[in-house]
Amino acid sequence: MGTGTTLDQAANSRLGSDFDGDLIAPSDDRYDEARKVYNAMIDRRPGLIARCSGASDVAAAVDFARGEGVLVSIRGGGHNAGGLGVCDDGLVIDLSAMRQVEVDPQRKTVRVEGGATWGEVDRATHEHGLAVPSGIISTTGVGGLTLGGGIGHLSRKYGLALDNLLSADMVLADGSTVTASEDQNDDLFWAIRGGGGNFGAVTSFEFRANPVDTVLAGPTFWPLEQTEEALRFYDEFMTSAPRDVNGFFAFLTVPPGDPFPAELHMRQVCGVVWSCTGNLDEAEEALRPAREFGPPLLDGVAPTPFPGLQSAFDEVYPPGLQWYWKADFVDALPDEAIAAHVEHGTRLPSMHSTMHLYPIDGAVHDVGQDETAFAYRDSRWAEVIVGVDPEPQNAAKITDWAKQYWEALHPHSAGGAYVNFLMHDEGPERVKATYGGNYDRLVDVKRRYDPDNLFRVNQNIAP
Repeated sequence: MGTGTTLDQAANSRLGSDFDGDLIAPSDDRYDEARKVYNAMIDRRPGLIARCSGASDVAAAVDFARGEGVLVSIRGGGHNAGGLGVCDDGLVIDLSAMRQVEVDPQRKTVRVEGGATWGEVDRATHEHGLAVPSGIISTTGVGGLTLGGGIGHLSRKYGLALDNLLSADMVLADGSTVTASEDQNDDLFWAIRGGGGNFGAVTSFEFRANPVDTVLAGPTFWPLEQTEEALRFYDEFMTSAPRDVNGFFAFLTVPPGDPFPAELHMRQVCGVVWSCTGNLDEAEEALRPAREFGPPLLDGVAPTPFPGLQSAFDEVYPPGLQWYWKADFVDALPDEAIAAHVEHGTRLPSMHSTMHLYPIDGAVHDVGQDETAFAYRDSRWAEVIVGVDPEPQNAAKITDWAKQYWEALHPHSAGGAYVNFLMHDEGPERVKATYGGNYDRLVDVKRRYDPDNLFRVNQNIAP
């Protein structure tokens, strides 16, 4: 850009009729709202936000960014832990207006534009008794979650979100549009299934949808004093549980409202949030030992429409909270790890802070370690520790707690972490550890499709 020319001035003069979407500059009244992301700890000020209306807009924005030599980030749902959908001073290519969802109930597939959220997918597929594996909060964007993995309520039964990806339409760093699938650009398809946003902007996804309608779901809570026993029970129970049974272990503060009884409001507990697919009578029987163990302070398990389960945490974790994330993959829960959980997990620094252990066995283990970029196929859990609070003045407190908890547990981890749980300050060694033996192959694909590292505002795989 010429001296004194702002990014929005350059875009207006050079994009012109090639862009049908919306350009939002720092002077625009909508700018502050448009630059916000889910994690309020992130406060970045891009030079321009290009809110795209379709794939041609994305291609035009990529061409512009490359031609001007400006930093570029790709924003989908804006849920990324480190806020990597937005950048300082550069161009945000915003897909949030691209939200179309089309279900083909005969083929049991669903096509989803790159800016859609999982709640929109859940509502569309549920009409046909179908679902795609995703996460646990329905406001999460489809794009970021899928490209990093997609761990959630359906993982043990149907695998990760990326395991159900059939194809993706993409804009590459040179501005060209391609389809990545098993039959087209298969090296690119391999890389985007776990490699994040390193290889291009995905404008639409095609997923396989699975038969899911009503699930047996909900929490069982136990007193913190039973944490050690509860963790040991959970470890043993999940080892032999059928694949229809999914449940993540958590430390949490009981929210002060329905459906929780008043005597539990704001009480810190440990517990498991269950989700069981398949026949409800069989699910009741399979889950009976977990619902009787303790006995629990609360047994909140009941038949639930799948979208209801997926959105159950939306009100507890709305956009605009302060978040600090730390994570690891975990293969086992030795005595020392359980002791660290008891020490740190029972001292939550705020109502919203939590620790989750997500099971990633079952169907996740059916895919080979090198069949997709997602590398930790033999681990049992994805662990995440999140300090969360609405007040900026508490950011240091929740961050310190998360870091100390993680430091106590990391020696008992598998080494790397789920890429969607990494913050922006983790560093390249953590990225390499996250991809393990797949990292060098990812570098090769990056060199082929983005040799100048245009797409680098992410957990970057440098070419």
